[in-house]
Amino acid sequence: MGAELIPMAFTTGWGSGINAYAVVLVLGLADKIWGLSQIPNALARTDVLIAAGILFVVEMLADKIPYVDSVWDSVHTIVRPAVGATIGYLIGHDTASLDAAIGAATGGVTALISHGIKAGLRAAVNTSPEPASNVLVSTTEDVTVTGVTALAIAHPWWAATIALLLLVLGAFLVYKLASRIRRYKRRYDAWGERRGIAVPSERQRRTGPVAPQPSSPAHAEERLERPFDQET
Repeated sequence: MGAELIPMAFTTGWGSGINAYAVVLVLGLADKIWGLSQIPNALARTDVLIAAGILFVVEMLADKIPYVDSVWDSVHTIVRPAVGATIGYLIGHDTASLDAAIGAATGGVTALISHGIKAGLRAAVNTSPEPASNVLVSTTEDVTVTGVTALAIAHPWWAATIALLLLVLGAFLVYKLASRIRRYKRRYDAWGERRGIAVPSERQRRTGPVAPQPSSPAHAEERLERPFDQET
C-alpha cells in the first residue's frame, strides 16, 4: 500500500469534500464487484452501500436547488471532512498505525479544503438569477468526482495529479469570484435572519431593522403634507 497511500487518500479526500457519498459508492461497488485489495473492505458492506446510495440521491437533488445547496453545504461542513478522514484512515489501516494516521490527516484536511472551495463556488453560482447554472455545476461535480475516484483505483498518481489541478483551479475561481461570494453571503445571512435561523449582524443589532418606505399614493401624499414630521 505504502506508495499508493498518499495519492489515494488525497484523491478520495478531494472527492469527499465535493460529494462524499459518490466516493463511498464508487469505492464500495468496485470492491464489491472485483474484490480489490487496495480498497477497504468496510466500504463494500451492504449496509454502507445502501446508506451511501440513499444519501447520494438526496444530495444529487438538494445540490441542484439554489440556496438549498448552500444549506446542505453548511450541514456537511463536518460530514465531508469526517468521511474523507475515515476513508484515508481505512486505506492505511491495513499496513501500519502511522500509515493510518497519515491517511486520515491527508484525507480529512484535503476534504475540508475541497469542501470550502465547493461551498464558495456554489455561493457565487447562486448569485445568478436562473437555476440552470446550479444544475450544470452540480452535474459536472458529480461526474468529475465519480470519474477521478474511479481513476484512482487503477492509477492513483494520475488521479491525485488531476485532483490537485482541480483543487488549485477551484481556489483560483473562488479568489476571482470573491465579490460575488460576499454579495451572496449578505443575501444568505439576511434570509437566515428573516427566518430566525441566523444571528443578526452587529450593525443591524445597533441600528435595528430598517423601516419599510411608504409606497401607496395615500402614504406619499401624507408624506408631502408633513415633510418635516418626526425628522431632525
